[in-house]
Amino acid sequence: MPKTKKSQRRVRKISEKRLFDKYDLYLKSVQSPDVDVVFFRKVYRELRKKEPKIFREDFCGTFTLSCEWVKLNPKYQAYGIDLDPEPLEYGRSHYLPRLKENQQKRVCLLEKNVLTPDLPQADIIVAMNFSYFLFKSRMMLKQYFLNVYRSVKKDGIFMLDLFGGSLCQDANEENSKNKNFTYYWDQEDFDPVTHRAKFHIHFKLKGQKKVKNVFTYDWRMWTIPEVREILEEVGFKKTHVYWEGTTRSGTGDGVYTRTEKGEACLAWVAYIAAEK
Repeated sequence: MPKTKKSQRRVRKISEKRLFDKYDLYLKSVQSPDVDVVFFRKVYRELRKKEPKIFREDFCGTFTLSCEWVKLNPKYQAYGIDLDPEPLEYGRSHYLPRLKENQQKRVCLLEKNVLTPDLPQADIIVAMNFSYFLFKSRMMLKQYFLNVYRSVKKDGIFMLDLFGGSLCQDANEENSKNKNFTYYWDQEDFDPVTHRAKFHIHFKLKGQKKVKNVFTYDWRMWTIPEVREILEEVGFKKTHVYWEGTTRSGTGDGVYTRTEKGEACLAWVAYIAAEK
C-alpha cells in the first residue's frame, strides 16, 4: 500500500530529527582538531627541541584531538581521559572507526576523573575547550594542575586554552551561520565577585526550530595571571602565553604567537604552555 501524505510527513519529521547530532554540530562549530594538534606539536618542538610521541587529552569528550594526533606519525600514541561515558561512546562509534586499524590501536580511552592519581604519563597533556573552568576554587584547580604535573614527562609540556575580555563580563548572545545550521553562544550572566558565569550553546538546523541549551557550562572565568601563578606554584618551571593575532578588520586570524603582552580586546582566546 502506498504511503499517505500524512505518513510521508511523519517519516520526513523523523528523518529531520535524526539529523540533529549535537556532537557533530559542536565539532563543526567550535573545533578544528586537525589544526590544533599540529599547533601543539609545533609548540613542543619549539620549547623542548625534540619530537613528542605521547599525547594525553584531559576532559577529552569525543576525543577528536586524540584521533588527529595519531594520524600525524605512526609512532604517536594518545590517551583520552573523561568522566562522561556518553561522549566517549560517541567517539568510539563515530570517530574511531574512521582511523586506520594501526591508528586505532594507538588510541587508549580511560573513563576516569582527571583528578585520579597515576594517570598515564605523556609528553604533551592538554585541557582544551576551557574544560578546567569547571574547577571554581583555587584549591581544586591547584589540585588538578598538581596531578598533571606529576604525570607530565620530564621534558613534557602542559597546554591549556582560556578566554576573556570585557564582552565576557556581561550577559550577551552571539551567533554564527554555517551551511545548514546556526550556532549560538549565549552567556547568561557574570558575577564579578566570584567570576562565575553560565553559558549555553544553542543550535538551529535550517528549516527547523531553535534547540536551546544543547550544552550548558557553569564556569569560573580564570584569568591568565591566575592560571600562570598556580602552574608555577605546583612546580612548572616556565609558562608561556600564545596570543592570537588580528586581521585588518579586527577579528582573530587564528595565528598564535608567544608574547608577554596582550591587547585589551572585547573578546580574546589564548593558550598557555607550561614547561616541566
